[in-house]
Amino acid sequence: MSTLVSLDITDGIARVCMRRPEARNALSRDLITQLRSTIEALRSRADVRVVILEGDGKSFCAGMDLKAVATDPVAMGDMLRALAETSLAIRKLPMPTIAKVQGAAIGGGCGLMVVCDFGVTHPEAKVGYPEVDLGICPAVVAPWLVKKIGAGPARAMLLLGGTMSGAEGYAKGIASHCVPLDQLESATMALATGLAKGGPLAIRETKRWLSVLDGSNDDAAIREAAEISAKIIQGGEAQERLAKMWGS
Repeated sequence: MSTLVSLDITDGIARVCMRRPEARNALSRDLITQLRSTIEALRSRADVRVVILEGDGKSFCAGMDLKAVATDPVAMGDMLRALAETSLAIRKLPMPTIAKVQGAAIGGGCGLMVVCDFGVTHPEAKVGYPEVDLGICPAVVAPWLVKKIGAGPARAMLLLGGTMSGAEGYAKGIASHCVPLDQLESATMALATGLAKGGPLAIRETKRWLSVLDGSNDDAAIREAAEISAKIIQGGEAQERLAKMWGS
């Protein structure tokens, strides 16, 4: 298995990078598996104060690599379940998490951005949830979006589908920071460095309590969401639309 996720830890800041640039870091089963194992390994690292999630190349993450499993609906369902477990692993990290979004964050990729505590992007980035346009149910990303921007705005965004600019995503609350592209790295590192100065116990307990308050610890709901998405993507409507999109 090739290395699809790299990890670098310097001065208490862990940088987790998805490395599938030729596919815009689309989420294959192997990439999801490696991402989850990397994240879970960080959970008990006392020397890590902040985690940055990023993507290699021009995109952050183009979403699920459905074309790779287009003829296998069961595999699609398995990938959605694996993504749900990975999002839970990210949310349960005791240290702050930052998504550095230098390019496209689409569908499941936007879900990865939103599940992090902070999202740093730039005005020209492309973000959003086009799932319904493809006949897919965005249930697996919906819980994190609801917690991020509220039920009403999340309802409108997911039902409308489509994508938006990083500037609009920031205005709607799915990103916490929006800076010019040439400042993205410095802004991300400034945020990470500032967070690393906080009291580790205070931050850990603050994150734990916030997760209690917003229901982030409800594993059953996240897993149910994955089953809903899996059921729809395996159905005729989604399969027909996906086939048309790829000309098959």
